[in-house]
Amino acid sequence: MASIATAQERGSGAADVLARLADAEGSFGHRYLTSPELTSGKFATRNLADAVHFLCTLHGRHPGVLDHAALHTAHDAARGWLLKAVDGFVNERSVLAKLVVAVGPLPSTPGQAESESAVNAQRQALDMLAQSDRDGCALGSALSLVLDWNAVRGALDTIANRLGVMIPESTLPDRAETLEVATNVAVTPGIERAMAFGAQQLLGQHRGLWDLLEARQIARGEY
Repeated sequence: MASIATAQERGSGAADVLARLADAEGSFGHRYLTSPELTSGKFATRNLADAVHFLCTLHGRHPGVLDHAALHTAHDAARGWLLKAVDGFVNERSVLAKLVVAVGPLPSTPGQAESESAVNAQRQALDMLAQSDRDGCALGSALSLVLDWNAVRGALDTIANRLGVMIPESTLPDRAETLEVATNVAVTPGIERAMAFGAQQLLGQHRGLWDLLEARQIARGEY
């Protein structure tokens, strides 16, 4: 796992730091996200259904990370981006809700209560992170969520295609817009460090979710 200090050493500026953290520690780098078990195996639909349900627990409720961050970020340079991101994530919550209905109930899995407790704890951790009063921390979590959502959206698109469900395209800010905000807001080293911290913490929660989903897939085995 790349540290914040390592990311700062390898790149110059907040945009480089966030981009490197997202690439090194985000969902794209998790083996389960691109594994045959999730993308094409005979139990892929069941495993994707599991992912949709838990992603909905983590990000399907309002207010979420972006909503909280918008209320805890005072930088004018981030205001337009936050408004676009908040509006765009309304669409993503709608996609999650639509897919949860389409996939049906959670697949039966040993340790269900423990899994639900773990994801609820992640949700609470993200809520706290996005409401941090440390200047830049909440925004860093919001920026990294949007950067990482491309990978998450890939899984959602896969299951929508498998089920024949039509879902709208994402309207979240793109990578270039997101990284530009990081550059414009990081006017002091302290803000840059706080943004990097917020980003790393959110990415860690996402990787923890994929770890959990992979463990659940293994626990189900052939049943």
